[in-house]
Amino acid sequence: MKSSPAENGFDRLVDAVNGTISRELFVSDDVHRAEQEHLFSRAWLFVGHESQIPNPGDFFTSRMGEESVILCRDRAHKIHVFLNTCRHRGMKVCRYDEGNTPLLTCPYHAWSYSLDGKLVGVPMYNKLYEGVLDRDAWSLIEVPQLANYKGAMFATWDPLAPPFDEYLGGAREHLDLVLDARDGREGGSEVIGGIQKWIVPSNWKFGTENFMGDTYHNVSHRSVDLVGISPNARSGMKGRRADELPGTQHVWLSYPQGHGVHSMLLPAENSYVEAFRDDPEVEAYFRRCYEERKARLGPERSRWVGLVGSLFPNLSFHGRQPRSLFVWHPHGPRSMEVWRFYLVDADAPEVVKDFLRHYYMRYSGPGGMTEQDDMENWNYATAASNGTIARRYPYNYQQSMHAGAEVAPGTMQTTQINEQNSRDFYRRWADYVGNRDWNVLLGRDAGVKR
Repeated sequence: MKSSPAENGFDRLVDAVNGTISRELFVSDDVHRAEQEHLFSRAWLFVGHESQIPNPGDFFTSRMGEESVILCRDRAHKIHVFLNTCRHRGMKVCRYDEGNTPLLTCPYHAWSYSLDGKLVGVPMYNKLYEGVLDRDAWSLIEVPQLANYKGAMFATWDPLAPPFDEYLGGAREHLDLVLDARDGREGGSEVIGGIQKWIVPSNWKFGTENFMGDTYHNVSHRSVDLVGISPNARSGMKGRRADELPGTQHVWLSYPQGHGVHSMLLPAENSYVEAFRDDPEVEAYFRRCYEERKARLGPERSRWVGLVGSLFPNLSFHGRQPRSLFVWHPHGPRSMEVWRFYLVDADAPEVVKDFLRHYYMRYSGPGGMTEQDDMENWNYATAASNGTIARRYPYNYQQSMHAGAEVAPGTMQTTQINEQNSRDFYRRWADYVGNRDWNVLLGRDAGVKR
């Protein structure tokens, strides 16, 4: 019988109505275990991008919560996600980050699996297992549901989870601002240059909520803005990004599934602003993309520009500069591993890809100037949540409590700096760790005071 939040006590940790969140969420071992049992085992999770496994036999070792998984393409070009553990004694059958192989062979006792997960090789089978081992019953453990959304691969361990489209909900149009080609064509992105991985002594939720639209923390990046690392830096422009969007309306949206985004709406009358002056060829490319996108999408749809956002529970994104997806993998309540996937249009000229690659590196990742600021904030915040006295006092999430408006059932929109997205994220988090049913997790619990 499923327990309710009231029975396991997690409902008392989140008071989204009054805007307080317990520090236990960021340091408690019990909370961390509940997340693995009830959240990461049910939610749709990002596992990689189709462009990372273009050919039969290609694989990419990913993660779902604390579980190692293998994203791979079999000989029939079908994509799979398997738990990275041998069915014999549990050893990882894949210990490499990525590559190409005809078989996944366990290094412990050499049980071998094909890229469709079937057990095809058992040493001394005739002598030791004949008539006993049913190889068909001992295939690799495969996720029950897998979705390919414009090249981005999502999986869930819950066979009863709703289809990914329903889980994504209204956040779709903002994820599209990341995954769609810069000229407005659907899809067309690829991961460039592998991915960056690094471990941070911080709880994973700090990353998720930061990228739901925490503009309030921009003071943290003051030093980076003074130095100037934008695509126009050599032309003398300060700041982290090129100021290509004058007069935009900032819009924050929180969705009933727990997603939150911060996008921008260009003025009705807008024209191209040079954003890549350091390289004329790159500048010409993005000018052409801007004009083609406007013609393809029309004057209204083309006004939307992606900034940042987070899909529940642990996938965040930059929509434009630097265009990327990043995942906050828990390593326990006080540690996480961050993975950054950098995106470009697959058919972009090589000079454009190379220019963006250099910009991405100086902005993001463990060596990126902006990311270093974020990591310092989250490290200290996690440490400051761990003390006996500190844990008695909740965090304040009351910013712009009543500034939002409901624009669709369960969807809140705000046009000023706020913490509505974070409040709604933690309200949904409490429902997951409380083991609520999918009617609640999808936000069908109408009438909840917000």
